[in-house]
Amino acid sequence: MKTYPVRKLAFYMALMISVLYLFFGLLSTYSKSPAYINLLFVAIFFLLIYLSVVFVLKKYINDKIEPIYKVIREIPVQEKAKGKKAAQEGNVIADVRREVEEWAKNQTQEITRLKDLERYRKEFVGNVSHELKTPIFNIQGYILTLLEGGLDDPKINKLYLKRTEKSIDRMISIVEDLESITKLESGELKLRIESFDLVKMVDEVFEMEMMMANERKIQLVFERPEKPVLVRADKKRIMEVMTNLVANGIKYGKRKGFVKVSFYDLAGNVMIEVMDNGIGIEKNDLPRVFERFYRVDKSRSREQGGTGLGLSIVKHIIEAHKQTINVKSVVDEGTTFTFTLEKAK
Repeated sequence: MKTYPVRKLAFYMALMISVLYLFFGLLSTYSKSPAYINLLFVAIFFLLIYLSVVFVLKKYINDKIEPIYKVIREIPVQEKAKGKKAAQEGNVIADVRREVEEWAKNQTQEITRLKDLERYRKEFVGNVSHELKTPIFNIQGYILTLLEGGLDDPKINKLYLKRTEKSIDRMISIVEDLESITKLESGELKLRIESFDLVKMVDEVFEMEMMMANERKIQLVFERPEKPVLVRADKKRIMEVMTNLVANGIKYGKRKGFVKVSFYDLAGNVMIEVMDNGIGIEKNDLPRVFERFYRVDKSRSREQGGTGLGLSIVKHIIEAHKQTINVKSVVDEGTTFTFTLEKAK
């Protein structure tokens, strides 16, 4: 609080008392004294009254009023501080709540991921077990038949030995395909990049698959470019991709149908299309066709042979080349696989 209102108030009080004292007391007593003596006395009296009033008022204000004033003035400050503190506490609580919610969300996502991995692991182990059990049981049955007397029967022994050989080859194929996928995923299988002609490769694949195509009355169609189509890739692995896709089209094609291979120029890449007019794939099954052991029609797939790993290997090989593969299909109309490879400069 400023001091000038106190002094002003003291001044007016001292002046009023002095004037009253002057008129009612001093003038009658000291009327015979010179005027300047009377004025000096009044001035001294005024000064004493003024200082006394200032002292009394200041002490009263300091002792009584000022503490009250401080309390009144500090209440809004304290309320403001409390409000600020409450806001800070509110922000802290909000931050903690947000962090907890984010942590819970992350944990939920992690739990979902682990559940998916566990489901995938169970399916994978179950599929491997099933794929291996079939040839193992076949081999066991053939050998038991031979041991129980079939070995001495010329009509049985050679037939069962050939069937045993086929079952062994199937087991070897499964193990080799699994090994290939594992190496591709881990990066252990290094690609041997070279330049080669895709046109010649398709000719070789058609020549290898011609017998199976003829058996199923499937026509192999190649939209042959006028010039060689040179790409940079691992020739052996791309040969595996082409063989898998063409063989797949033949296995699931319709009698008197076709499997067609075409090339398309895409600036720095070449797009290879393998199309058939076979049985097609259900829309719900399309996202899973590249999964290990996934079969759209399990009974028919096993009748056609194969390990159930072909398309998974195809996808891993193409992705190892840092390229993409896609599939589109319509039931009873056919399926089309497309993938890209880098052009050779």
